[in-house]
Amino acid sequence: MEDLSDDFLVKETKQGNTEAFAELVRRYQRKIYNTVLYFTGNHHDADDLAQETFMKAFKFLKEFKQKSNFYTWIYRISVNLSLNFLKKKKKEKGRVDFVEDYSYSGKAESSASSPEHYSLKKELEKKLKEAIDSLPLAYKASFILVFFQGMTHDQAARVLQCSESTVSWRMHKARKILQTKLRPYT
Repeated sequence: MEDLSDDFLVKETKQGNTEAFAELVRRYQRKIYNTVLYFTGNHHDADDLAQETFMKAFKFLKEFKQKSNFYTWIYRISVNLSLNFLKKKKKEKGRVDFVEDYSYSGKAESSASSPEHYSLKKELEKKLKEAIDSLPLAYKASFILVFFQGMTHDQAARVLQCSESTVSWRMHKARKILQTKLRPYT
């Protein structure tokens, strides 16, 4: 099934082939999980939202018109769920907390690092998390998709259902905000 196109797998799933949908999940589960994790900063919430993304995709796949590709459609579902989750959490708590010790860099810590270097790096990572968390949700969504997921501005625009220039503008504004907030640490 690995050689089959997403379009073919979507058509097969619409005809009742659950193995085809399982292949789509296999292809995209890591990317969706990572995307949601960047939004939530919490592994437990990311697990829940990634699972909800695929459940929602399966439920509404018959309505998917395939005007965009499956990749864009599933990302859009995960981004919408993540943004709704963050809005709800902000209403409940007044702000989103990053509870877990999650590193945005994704790189393992070198055992050769000095304790001072490690401590400074952890402090900078914490400040970076706080700065990204403080971005308006539209900027945060664009920033996560482009910076952390490596999407082009065009790809992010399709996921976010806005123009490419809007994504470019949001990225510009997000960078300016982050530069201002992180200036004391550089």
